[in-house]
Amino acid sequence: MIDMMQLKGRKACVAGAARSGIAAALLLVRNGASVTLYDQKKMEDFGSELDVLKKEDIQFALGVDPLSVLEGKDLLVVSPVFPEQGPMIQESRRRGIETIAEIELASRMMDGLLVSVTGTNGKTTTTTLTHEIFCTSGRRSHAVGNIGFPFCQAVMEGGPGDVYVCECSSFQMETVNGFRPRAGAFLNLTEDHLNRHGTMEVYAGLKMRMFEKQSPSDYSIFNADDPALEAWISRTPGHVLLFSRKREVEEGAFVRDGRIIVRLEGKETEIAETGEIRIRGLHSLENALAAVLLTFVCDVPPEAIRNTLRTFPGVEHRIEFCGDHMGIRYYNDSKGTNVDSTLRALETMDRPTVVILGGSDKHADFRPLARAMKDYSAIRGAVLIGQTAPQIEQALREVDFRSVWNEKTMEDAVRRAVKEVGEGNVLLSPACASFDMFRDYEHRGKVFKEIVHTMTGG
Repeated sequence: MIDMMQLKGRKACVAGAARSGIAAALLLVRNGASVTLYDQKKMEDFGSELDVLKKEDIQFALGVDPLSVLEGKDLLVVSPVFPEQGPMIQESRRRGIETIAEIELASRMMDGLLVSVTGTNGKTTTTTLTHEIFCTSGRRSHAVGNIGFPFCQAVMEGGPGDVYVCECSSFQMETVNGFRPRAGAFLNLTEDHLNRHGTMEVYAGLKMRMFEKQSPSDYSIFNADDPALEAWISRTPGHVLLFSRKREVEEGAFVRDGRIIVRLEGKETEIAETGEIRIRGLHSLENALAAVLLTFVCDVPPEAIRNTLRTFPGVEHRIEFCGDHMGIRYYNDSKGTNVDSTLRALETMDRPTVVILGGSDKHADFRPLARAMKDYSAIRGAVLIGQTAPQIEQALREVDFRSVWNEKTMEDAVRRAVKEVGEGNVLLSPACASFDMFRDYEHRGKVFKEIVHTMTGG
């Protein structure tokens, strides 16, 4: 393994010129490495994004054969868009080039505390909440990783003793080998990204890489209410803690008589009443329990945890209230990019609701969603858009869910939902990725909100 504190003279390639790649290239070159930046796009395809790199001694290899840039390199830092089974990573490893993720590079270069979050759903909310708790306690904290802010950039901006709360995706975990959080939480496990990973066993195994380098002095935190995680809990070398909203656990966080309790080393500490948590939904309680544990074991005072739970409003694009007009409430859940995430959003709807579904295909099974929609009395209809609309419609027809409409654009979908719900909720929660019609889920959510604001005069 390369000693990342001695980079002078090392020859590194950074693959991917998006935000994390740019940050990785800067971190490497400013620590003495010789850096080549590769991307499949050509220089003319970029706007001003690469201007910051032009001031540095960085070589650009844009729009060239990706394998050609590996010649003479001893380190490859890859963007999550490059799959582990793809030709670039496979060839890099064949040549004996150390191949790591941007978050791996940053974790080696940081001088501070690393806390991490993974799971299928709730990662961004839990990461942000954990970060906010650290901030409330007076510690300098950075929310990084899959949440959208490059870990490497935070390391360059940070200082000794800072906290880095890293959201970890399965894509990023494909190329970590020394990543070691002081405390890490695995929130839940449901079907997702099988178009890339193939099987649930592979998908879950990648997420478990977050714990591989831990020692018994580190904390591995799991959701005791998710049966899919049960088989994985014993596979970590870390000190296992559990959280549950349904039952008391031997060590960890749980709910008793409407109060959140932490039990650690035989001592119980009351944190807050569940009714004080500002974000809504049972899944939000699970996220809060995970954040409570992640911060409590890192010596954050209970009062700071309690105060943040009372004030934290949630994150953009996750069951985000967008307005109330003429008896209709609008909710943006564009971050609902898989079936389980959308199911959690539907559970929070307490009025008649028409949901907007559909997007790009991740080889998901929509039958559980269809059955749940049939059973939820609040769900009155579905407007379908995007590549997966035919699959979702078929699943809904199979359970005799008849209130289904197809539209071509987001604006048409919102207008149809408004017309059909009459009075109630319009919920965007696609259960799919966004790449068939939008740049990403954030773009999709912003378009939805713009349409809502135009329609309602907000």
